Amino acid sequence: MKKPSSMIFKSACFLALVTIFGCNQQQKDSLPDHKDPPIVETPANIISLDEANDIYNNYSKHRVGIIEAYETQQRLPEEKFEASRFVDFDYETMKQYMAYLDQEAAAGGVKKITKLRLYFANYANDDKFPNGKKVVHKRQNSIFMVPTLDEKGINYGFFIGSDGKAELIKDWKATANDGLGLAIEKTQKSEASIAPNFTLKTSLQGSKSLAFNFGQGGPPPKTDF
Repeated sequence: MKKPSSMIFKSACFLALVTIFGCNQQQKDSLPDHKDPPIVETPANIISLDEANDIYNNYSKHRVGIIEAYETQQRLPEEKFEASRFVDFDYETMKQYMAYLDQEAAAGGVKKITKLRLYFANYANDDKFPNGKKVVHKRQNSIFMVPTLDEKGINYGFFIGSDGKAELIKDWKATANDGLGLAIEKTQKSEASIAPNFTLKTSLQGSKSLAFNFGQGGPPPKTDF
């Protein structure tokens, strides 16, 4: 016959093991299921490094010399000039910009942002931009981008008007160019229109631009092409 103390000890050990196993199982069951991130398909716009190198060299051969000749022979002969070869943007800033576009477009009544349109640009020979930021690369080529929406099958860049609704940049530009400061009335009633009824004025007070600029540009990066 087993001693009572031995049976009590074994029973206590068994209960302890059951308790530990039960707690571990509960903790495991409470943890969220781990799921692997979805596989992203390769975008159709990806090009090979060979092609990237070829078109980069094409720019060097057919554009850079013309730009530098103009800047050093006609515009400011007394100043050395090296044509810009790239523009880059901080990755986290780009993600913030995309999120901001989604936010403002949705609030402005845009059903879908169709494209990001990149415009070629050229900085002035000034020390500062109108907003006070320092011009790092005077006279250099750059880019700025605007989001577009579909209006009757055509993509147009847009901004957010003072009333919080999406407005087309082309209409603002037309109004600004007439020099009269008059409003342009839109009476389009089609439900397919993103912003069918709005009034544009040359004044942009209270409106929000969605144009994105101030990338870091310069001569050929020494670590790439």
